[in-house]
Amino acid sequence: MSRTFVIIDGSSLVHRAFYALPVLTTTSGRYTNAVYGFTTMLMKLLDDIKPDAVAIAFDKGRTTFRTELYADYKAHRKATPAELSEQFPLVQEVVQAFGITVLEKEGFEGDDIIGTLAQKAAGWGYEALIVTGDRDALQLIDAKVKVMLTKKGISEMDVMDCKAVQAKYGVTPKQIIDLKGLMGDASDNIPGVPGIGEKTAGKLIAQFGSIENLINHIEQVAGKKLQENLYNHTELAILSKKLATIDCAMELDFLPETFCYNPDGTRLRELFTRLEFKGLLMRVNALLPQGDCEADKPGICLPPMTVLTAEEAVDGAVSEIIRTGSVELYPVVTGRIPELQLAGIVCWLSAGPVYAAANVPGWEKIVSLLADSATKKVTHDVKSLYNYGWSKGIKINNVVFDTMLAAYLLEPTAAEYQFDRLMDKYLQKQLTWPAVTDPAEYGAAAIFAIHELYPPLGECLSQSELDTLYFQVELPLAGVLAAVESTGIKVDAAHLKAMSGEFAAKIEELLQAIYIHAGEQFNVNSTKQLGQILFDKIKLKAVKKTKTGYSTDAEVLEKLAGQHPIIDKLLEYRLLMKLKSTYLDGLSALIHPVTGRIHTTFNQTVTATGRLSSSDPNLQNIPIRTEMGRRIRELFVPGDGWDYLVAADYSQIELRILAHISQDRNLTEAFLHNQDIHTRTAAEVFGVPMEMVTGEMRSRAKAVNFGIVYGISDYGLSRDIGVSRKEAGEYIQSYFAKYQGVKNYIDTVVREARHQGYVTTLFGRRRNLPDINSSNFNQRSFAERTAMNTPIQGTAADIIKKAMLDVAQTLAAQKLRSRILLQVHDELVLEVAAEELALVSELVKTAMEQTVQLTVPLLVDVKVGRNWAEAK
Repeated sequence: MSRTFVIIDGSSLVHRAFYALPVLTTTSGRYTNAVYGFTTMLMKLLDDIKPDAVAIAFDKGRTTFRTELYADYKAHRKATPAELSEQFPLVQEVVQAFGITVLEKEGFEGDDIIGTLAQKAAGWGYEALIVTGDRDALQLIDAKVKVMLTKKGISEMDVMDCKAVQAKYGVTPKQIIDLKGLMGDASDNIPGVPGIGEKTAGKLIAQFGSIENLINHIEQVAGKKLQENLYNHTELAILSKKLATIDCAMELDFLPETFCYNPDGTRLRELFTRLEFKGLLMRVNALLPQGDCEADKPGICLPPMTVLTAEEAVDGAVSEIIRTGSVELYPVVTGRIPELQLAGIVCWLSAGPVYAAANVPGWEKIVSLLADSATKKVTHDVKSLYNYGWSKGIKINNVVFDTMLAAYLLEPTAAEYQFDRLMDKYLQKQLTWPAVTDPAEYGAAAIFAIHELYPPLGECLSQSELDTLYFQVELPLAGVLAAVESTGIKVDAAHLKAMSGEFAAKIEELLQAIYIHAGEQFNVNSTKQLGQILFDKIKLKAVKKTKTGYSTDAEVLEKLAGQHPIIDKLLEYRLLMKLKSTYLDGLSALIHPVTGRIHTTFNQTVTATGRLSSSDPNLQNIPIRTEMGRRIRELFVPGDGWDYLVAADYSQIELRILAHISQDRNLTEAFLHNQDIHTRTAAEVFGVPMEMVTGEMRSRAKAVNFGIVYGISDYGLSRDIGVSRKEAGEYIQSYFAKYQGVKNYIDTVVREARHQGYVTTLFGRRRNLPDINSSNFNQRSFAERTAMNTPIQGTAADIIKKAMLDVAQTLAAQKLRSRILLQVHDELVLEVAAEELALVSELVKTAMEQTVQLTVPLLVDVKVGRNWAEAK
């Protein structure tokens, strides 16, 4: 049985993925569309083909033996966009996690490595399969080598063999280089013979077999003009063939076993979690060999543990706790808000850990310690404990430390904060976790880890000057978030049902309109049928085609908008279908049967910048860009006993922070004089008075304003506003010429980051940048961009967190019933009683605007409504 050696053109697949997929970023701002697309293709290859050996080749630098032969070889190619170049290190991480050998060599292209390796693979007894989007590789095809060519997008590929090349080009694979020698290759800037195209070149090579034989028999070529052209450009034809010829005899000192790939499951899971590839994360196990697991690591023994089963024992434990005034708790919490259950509490006493299982005699005495102000609590994931307290009507007091929050502040880009990793990092110890699911055993292990981690984590916070942020913002905020989660937000179930019916009727109306424009009924959700209607029957110009026919994806329909009435109906139909399925139908299933509310989870330890995120469901992602999308917010209403929703939103907080940090004169003046910042920027960049700024000018200035501090490139800006890279670059240059303080800030923060290895927010939140001085351009570029935006984005996160605390404390101090329901980016949503409306509106606005003092004013817009939509 033949063995398969897959050889992947890494550079080709990464470029293909980047330009095929829309721009994607992680919550920390790292671009990932190329990495995601490449990884998707790689996983599909490994799953479908199950190769015996794999290698990936990359280009390394632009200077090769070909540029020495011909200086203009590939010289016309534009510089790689920064959004793409900084993803190559991540691609390398992915490849390493899959255990795949990477090959690259100075002076050669990836194609040469591929060609050489394909020849070696055949000699080792493999059938080689080259995966690429570059048709140059077709010349490598022979009896033991095939080429899998990528097509449109990232999911379709064609396998080419000798017969397929002959059928498509009329030449053999080896003659592909003769074909390119005559016709040239615009993509690589290979000149070829002027005036000879693919059709003529194909006929000549079919007749003469090679360029060399053609040159020796030019007199036999039909047509005097063609003969003369060939005589005049003989050397150019030979040079072009050399440039097109892949070197298959490089020195590659590798043995066959080098290419037996071995995926590292733990590393892949960590990497996919960090890159937020949730879908790919679920597919990791299918790629791993059966029985994949880590070898048992040497562990440290847990101390003996006492399990309390009698009331007398509980009394004794409680007495010691009260006497010492110190206890470290780990609540074993199960269930979902508001059904959280405390399965037990582990206490660290002088004699060691003591586990009190739920509902043992005297259990209520242990639980009462949660509210005891004299008893200290040290936890891991304190929000779960607060949530339990809220669900049971217990006020949790005197939580002095949480190891998860501390680890997050010290390492905000980590994928997770599990005990075993923290023990290894901060104590260089391995803790062997119990193999059984007995809560007592797990509780003992957990409390031991907390007990050991508490001192070093506290010391690290102090050394990193993070203790103020930790104790004054993050730790107390957990209690506020728990209250918000437990409270939930009311959904008008009757309105939800009515709106769902309304959307269903509108969807049916749109369907009938689509049928009328199409002249027949068909399956609108069938890509094939829709493509036939649009491009075969209505005769619209096809934007792109796939292996199975016409593409009718969102990008295609957006490009066709306005060209025919059916397109507008289709776009509206798809929008309503998505809104109904995702939000109307989705929200209905999430309404709690007892509370009538939706209880989201606010994730405090996920984003690298300090921003909160929301999940199960994500209430920070309710659509607002379309009128129909905004209507979804009508469903969120005040609960019984409350009358209004109040939305308090910071106005352009990140640009105001930029003005404060950069001290840019123009930016500061605009905010001090309450000018429209985007109009002011447009006036500065385009050199016109503010009253002459057009809507288009303002829109482009807005894109520059919001993108500039995040290191947006000419490529990124050109995609955002639909202009050429050259024009986008001119906008950026003009911006920096007018806002020199911003340019100085960017240069300064990058320079300081290179010196100290990290950047901080105004509140001291720190983000380490290990790649800021890397010799790798791509890694260094991403670190520089992160250095620019972290102080801005992170400070905004700190401000809204502190504001949330200040508002909660203000409401509590005034003993008001009104309460916070949501935090959505720079906005707080509150549930307010009618008699408190005026007071709460003023208190919230004042608290948020005064939570920190900047050189420009923080402004908060407060809006009131009977539902969330009205409050926007």
